[in-house]
Amino acid sequence: MTSAVHQPPAAGGPGAAPAFAVEDVTVRFGGLTALDAVSLELGAREVHGVIGPNGAGKTTLLNVCCGFQRPDSGTLSRAGRPLAALAPHQLVDLGIARTLQGVGLFRGLTALENVMVGADRHRRAGFLAALLGLPRAEADRRALAERARSALAEVGAADVADRLPAALPYPVRKRVALARALVAEPEILFLDEPAGGLGSDDIDELAGLIRRLAERATVVLVEHHMDLVMAVCDRITVLDFGRVIAVGDPAAVQDDPAVAAAYLGEESARGDEGGTA
Repeated sequence: MTSAVHQPPAAGGPGAAPAFAVEDVTVRFGGLTALDAVSLELGAREVHGVIGPNGAGKTTLLNVCCGFQRPDSGTLSRAGRPLAALAPHQLVDLGIARTLQGVGLFRGLTALENVMVGADRHRRAGFLAALLGLPRAEADRRALAERARSALAEVGAADVADRLPAALPYPVRKRVALARALVAEPEILFLDEPAGGLGSDDIDELAGLIRRLAERATVVLVEHHMDLVMAVCDRITVLDFGRVIAVGDPAAVQDDPAVAAAYLGEESARGDEGGTA
């Protein structure tokens, strides 16, 4: 049973449609129910955390929201408009971007070129103009490169623009991957484990960046680092065994007995396995 907790309305006034909504979504893999009637509402310009023990269904929910996984039942909507058969290639036009748990950078492209891939929605010249090397295509390329440089600067990676991913430390590659998502200027940004592999200083910087991003976009944070989640999130949805067990602000979620039980159960299971993750 989902806890009764604080539920601020989406920005835009009382009764405004949420920026993005998932309603009663169920996903099954054979005999396993990965998501069981899960609902999620995202307000405009909020940071919304999605947390839960390992295997709770967080990644599956993210894949549903981004069109990588078709739900068996349930609905999705964007600003009140139903999204039927959502596919990944539609995300850019919907103002949605996502980062991956890893970095997913193209090894043969520089950091700048990787970020430029994410800026494609701003391209004005067509493929033929680029193929023929027409002046408008070159002007377009320069404009995209400038957008990419600005995105790299925003995440503190401007100095690595001309370097290949393999030459960069992992935390810097994570910054480049984030810049690639930001350069599309999304209205909704899904961050999948952005703090994974980062040290405490990098996580502190990430927290500040996420709060700044929320001034212009809705941010969904799927994360295991609880200090980061509690520091930056306005609301949190907690999953356990594919079901929503709590929704609310950080203080309410932290004090929720069902949440404590879910995480204590995970710790107990780790203890039974000799402390392995």
